[in-house]
Amino acid sequence: MYHVVSGMLGSPLEGFAWRANPIPTEEAIKVLKAALENGATLWNGADLYGPPNNNSLTLLEKYFAQYPEDADKVVLSIKDASGNGMQPDGSPEGVRKSLDAAIAQLNGRKKIDLAAGRIDPNTPLEVTFKVLEEYVQSGKIGGIGLSEVKASTIQAVSKITKIDSVEVELSLFSLDVLENGVAAATAELGIPLVAYSPLSRGFLSGQFKSLDDIPKESLLHHFPRFQPDVFPLNLQLAKKKGVTVAQLAIGWVAAQAKKAGIPAIIRIPGSTTVARVEENSKLVELTDAELAEIEETLKKLPVSGGRYPGFVPIEG
Repeated sequence: MYHVVSGMLGSPLEGFAWRANPIPTEEAIKVLKAALENGATLWNGADLYGPPNNNSLTLLEKYFAQYPEDADKVVLSIKDASGNGMQPDGSPEGVRKSLDAAIAQLNGRKKIDLAAGRIDPNTPLEVTFKVLEEYVQSGKIGGIGLSEVKASTIQAVSKITKIDSVEVELSLFSLDVLENGVAAATAELGIPLVAYSPLSRGFLSGQFKSLDDIPKESLLHHFPRFQPDVFPLNLQLAKKKGVTVAQLAIGWVAAQAKKAGIPAIIRIPGSTTVARVEENSKLVELTDAELAEIEETLKKLPVSGGRYPGFVPIEG
């Protein structure tokens, strides 16, 4: 079975292939190796991250072919194996087709430790998750997770099968799960959060100063939240601590787990270069006073716009 470690660091594979100009495989493998060496042991992929012949699963197969000794060091989470692009297919046929395809693409190099899926509104939860439970019981996958769901869904699915993680967006730009009951529900059930985009897709990394800095081909131009100018994080605090803005932002995400009613949090910042891996893996500890200073900044600067464009099916 899949077990999460409190404070675990992870690495998402989205940025390697799901872009106009995919990162060359050799370079991506170097970055993944650096991620593992810097403590990022939860790797988060999906069949829709890139085209079928060059997605995160094909990259993983090549990585573990080159470094078979790393297979047992990595907790592999494969998200949204719907087999149907953006639209989840939670039917028994859809679940089996997508999981079997993902397992086949890995070519025996690495087991899927965690199958984390979104919700298909056209299929009853019990139908979808009973099939996933079959794969756990047969040993084909290690455990089950959820991605982008409401608190009520987490509670409902937990009555059907064991849920090992809930993947959510959490950053200084995206506080939704702290306010809509998702964090509270996972804490109550003892389920860790896998926090993706802690740097809000690069806006909190310092690389974007305005919308003009985003490459024209980037998907970010379709995201409502990125239309205004970059979120003015407290740069003075980062400078005073001698850390980067990215490290401060990731440190803030990690610090949320110390609060009452918040579960363990696994941070998975997107890092597509070795330098970024090394920067983002250094955990910055924030004092209560520093957290309070950031909280005051957040109160004065509400985020505008939704997290995703309308064509992306999410519950939360």
